[in-house]
Amino acid sequence: MAAAVAELWETLKQAIVAYTGLSPAAFFTAVAVAAALYHVVSGIFAGPPPPPPRPRDEPEAEPLPPPVQLGEVSEEELRQYDGSDPKKPLLMAIKGQIYDVTQSRMFYGPGGPYALFAGKDASRALAKMSFEPQDLTGDISGLGPFELDALQDWEYKFMGKYVKVGTVKKTVPVEDGAPSTSPETTETAAAAEPEKAPATEEKPREVSSEEVKEKEDAVAAAAPDEGAKES
Repeated sequence: MAAAVAELWETLKQAIVAYTGLSPAAFFTAVAVAAALYHVVSGIFAGPPPPPPRPRDEPEAEPLPPPVQLGEVSEEELRQYDGSDPKKPLLMAIKGQIYDVTQSRMFYGPGGPYALFAGKDASRALAKMSFEPQDLTGDISGLGPFELDALQDWEYKFMGKYVKVGTVKKTVPVEDGAPSTSPETTETAAAAEPEKAPATEEKPREVSSEEVKEKEDAVAAAAPDEGAKES
């Protein structure tokens, strides 16, 4: 077996020298260089490999539902849209205007860097770039000009990127000791005033029978005097 391999090698070397004029070592070196060069050139001009096929069992991302207009809601109702319920949209308010930020759930949803702002009017926190709980409010009183400018930039960003779906209902605090009047109470009081008005009018004084008799006697006594004067 070894003799046959050696004889084949000698025959191959003679063929290389006869057909190429090169020694076997030079011939194999030239073949190696040509193979390397081909590999480099084909890698430069070859197109990118096709992307691997996506597994069939991977669920496709569901399209986002269209924003739902809520109208005017209270702060308590707005907290229900903080992302804790995946079936509800993710909402956030700036300066009393509510925006649907569902498309940015990775930022404002649970676990996101701005998750504290979801479901709230975070105007003060955005203006101050604060994550303190006491700043998670829509009260912007006392802010400086630079903070108000920062809040304005946030509002422009939200107006250009997200859909406005409602407004936050403003609550007016009732002072201690001041009676709180509702529209129904006001209407009832207004309706009752005309009914009380006649009670304040003066009633005609009742005349007794004695006074009537005195007046008749006075008239009878004055009648002869008038007759005497005429005569």
